[in-house]
Amino acid sequence: MADRSLDSRQFRTALGSFATGVTIVTIRAPDGTPIGLTANSFNSLSLEPPMVLWALDKTSRSLEAFSAADYFAVNILAADQQPLADLFATRGADKFADLSCDTGLGGIPLLRGCSARFECRTSYQYEGGDHLIFVGEVLEFAHFGRPALAFHGGTYANVVRHPVAGAGSVEVQAGDLDASFSRDFLGYLLGSAHARLMDRVRGDLDRYRLSEEHYHVLMFLSNEDNLSLKELAALTHLADRQVTYQTLADLVIRDFIVVSGGDFPSTRARLTAEGQRVALELGASLKAAEAYAERFLGANEAQTLKMLLRAILRAIPPVAAQSTDDEP
Repeated sequence: MADRSLDSRQFRTALGSFATGVTIVTIRAPDGTPIGLTANSFNSLSLEPPMVLWALDKTSRSLEAFSAADYFAVNILAADQQPLADLFATRGADKFADLSCDTGLGGIPLLRGCSARFECRTSYQYEGGDHLIFVGEVLEFAHFGRPALAFHGGTYANVVRHPVAGAGSVEVQAGDLDASFSRDFLGYLLGSAHARLMDRVRGDLDRYRLSEEHYHVLMFLSNEDNLSLKELAALTHLADRQVTYQTLADLVIRDFIVVSGGDFPSTRARLTAEGQRVALELGASLKAAEAYAERFLGANEAQTLKMLLRAILRAIPPVAAQSTDDEP
């Protein structure tokens, strides 16, 4: 990883420009040819280090070029850039013929007039069903404050702020789920949805011989390193998981984390280089599972669902986490 320090607050602000996913990803081919395409699969992966991901259909004629590129740029389009989105979504078009671009890392073309853009070094590539998932470390970014372009229901839209966030209704087809009280209980539905999502990454967890407790520790440390066991226990308690000293010991043995100083449970943990690599891989895998689930929702519905879940978490105070003072 490059030794670069990005402002996390500004990085969050720049990521927040992304509404529902109209971006153009650009690279510079080895022969100097600029290549770009419209993609709606952009997502943030990690703040520390700053990582993002996007996915490309394996049938794309540009797959080989993107797979070989050391750097790529994600250009988040502004509300008035729909023609640009259409141009870069057209096969065979001379996309850069009449464009004036800036030049970024590794010679990548940077589009002008965007809402935000991220210059990335390709860190990992993963199989994601019929797509190839690209994970990049953000080395440079710019946030221009322009309203973003959105895409929903087969058409473009502008992103606007709602003065009051209202909860819409979701129609469920009769017979889709048992409507008995036990199976219609919110907790059951939330737990079942969580289990379905985790089932899609179960193979990755099994490959590394990790439990969900291990997984949550790696994920939290990938976003905020050097947490104490007490802090990790409080975070994972919300996901109905109990992190103990033994959980950390398992990860230390595997060389995924190192622990330092302080009396139990003040022992602090941080990721090793190997732990960081595994955490990013698992994070990319889970993002792919989330993207798969969101295929069955509209973009607005997916965002509304997350908003409602956050509202539930804010409204219902957590029960005090069980003590983790079980040092062997």
